[in-house]
Amino acid sequence: MGDAFSIGGATLSSRLFVGTGKFGNDSVISDVIGRSGAQVITVAVRRIDFNSSFEDGLTHIPDGMKLLPNTSGARNAQEAVRIALLSREGGMGNWIKIEVIPDQTYLLPDNEETIQATSILAKEGFVVFPYMNPDLIAAKRMRDAGAAAVMPLGAPIGSNRGLQTKEMIRILIEELDVPVIVDAGIGKPSEAAEAMEMGAAAVLINTAIATSGDPASMAEAFASAVHAGRLAYRSGLGPVKQTAEASSPLTGFLGGEGEAN
Repeated sequence: MGDAFSIGGATLSSRLFVGTGKFGNDSVISDVIGRSGAQVITVAVRRIDFNSSFEDGLTHIPDGMKLLPNTSGARNAQEAVRIALLSREGGMGNWIKIEVIPDQTYLLPDNEETIQATSILAKEGFVVFPYMNPDLIAAKRMRDAGAAAVMPLGAPIGSNRGLQTKEMIRILIEELDVPVIVDAGIGKPSEAAEAMEMGAAAVLINTAIATSGDPASMAEAFASAVHAGRLAYRSGLGPVKQTAEASSPLTGFLGGEGEAN
């Protein structure tokens, strides 16, 4: 059965978003996209030289990919808005991932500044994807400010530590009526599958692919994991129990109940 993902005026068949950062050689990006089947790719606006015909990785992105520029480097809402406007004026479309990160040790996002930037940019006609600490009240405020989705971190950016915030993400998925896209920290395909099994709408993977020994093959592994996790979620996971329950009868065999041979 079909499982199309519609967001921001686009219909996507892949629930794996990928990034363009940290690759040792940007030429591998096209192979990563091909093997992953991804249709959305993020790019940091601050890494782009708009006077050089979109060099710095963009030349390796195939036509038809949906660009999700981000405001990496912004320390407050005002800076994020300025970067977003620059992105749109540079021809990168109206999708924007808001990153407001004043903390330089753990690179944790500022939810309050992110809410402000979301409100301003949504009114400017952007399709806004705010990167956030997974807090339900902040997520609801981002939704009310016009966010198309929320993107909670699983662990600090680039850490590959997995779903350290799993319980908080679960609450967001349960309580929100906008897509929850898990971003940052996922380091293994199994962790991406786990996020999808929880009901996440999609996952964004960059570091785990870019820093692996074979990025293209790792991208394919993540694609398979995302598909498996989503299929498991849609199929309905079995209940978790605290005690054992036999899958076959333990009585009435070779002489009746309690008999052992």
